[in-house]
Amino acid sequence: MSEKQIDEISGVETTGHEWDGITELNNPLPRWWLYFFYATIVWAIGYTILYPAWPLINSATTGILGYSSRASVADEMAKAEKVQEVYDKRIEEESLENILADQELRQFAVAGGSAAFKINCVQCHGSGAQGAAGYPNLNDDSWIWGGDINQIYQTVAHGVRFDGDDDTHFSEMPAFGDILDSQQIREVSAYVVSLTGAPSNPDLVEPGKQVFLDNCAACHGENAQGDIEQGAPNLADQIWLYAGTEADIAKQVRKPQHGVMPAWLGRLGESTAKQLAVFVHSLGGGQ
Repeated sequence: MSEKQIDEISGVETTGHEWDGITELNNPLPRWWLYFFYATIVWAIGYTILYPAWPLINSATTGILGYSSRASVADEMAKAEKVQEVYDKRIEEESLENILADQELRQFAVAGGSAAFKINCVQCHGSGAQGAAGYPNLNDDSWIWGGDINQIYQTVAHGVRFDGDDDTHFSEMPAFGDILDSQQIREVSAYVVSLTGAPSNPDLVEPGKQVFLDNCAACHGENAQGDIEQGAPNLADQIWLYAGTEADIAKQVRKPQHGVMPAWLGRLGESTAKQLAVFVHSLGGGQ
């Protein structure tokens, strides 16, 4: 057994370790530190007795308090659902105008509509509702079927060209490739492009205008600004769903594409459909 080594200066026993002439003293830990350490041991033992702690083969010790984090979360969710039920019921019963006028209801509807949008709508309209080719941008002020709150709700609730819903929006642009000849299609495409840009051949604009008035104005209007009652898009605002270039316009005139949107009322219910409408209206494009 080695002899104790005492530091000559302090008179304190050393550990026997030395680094660069510096000897490590074997001082005891401070009492406060020891008391705190002992308290943590007591706390740990008490915790394992009171709360779930030790894993078993198929479960874990439950603790004498019977606490369960899962049960706690379920209880909190149940409380939140009860609060939501109150708002859901109010939204079902109130008109859309009243929902917009009530700040509390409106905030709840926007938050709920945003959540429903992320689950059901982003696949087509994008996470920011910016749309894509064939899917409308919901942030601008160009609306095919109208942008006031009731018109948006009608579109959300009953969809567009959706089989199985008698109240769905429906319109169908004729395939003018069966009605007009190739020259007339080039002319009317040049005219439509001229409303917002420069056509490839300006000489085709005037005859194209007459073709437009004879065949397209009944739906899109003589000024080409569209008609929401018929779902005819505005062609004079540089916002395009399928077209954009002169070739795209000619393609759409010749053989138009027709999009389909589901009717969400039957799938999500009255309250969520209204919340979606309020959310879309809040994006900035609503009238």
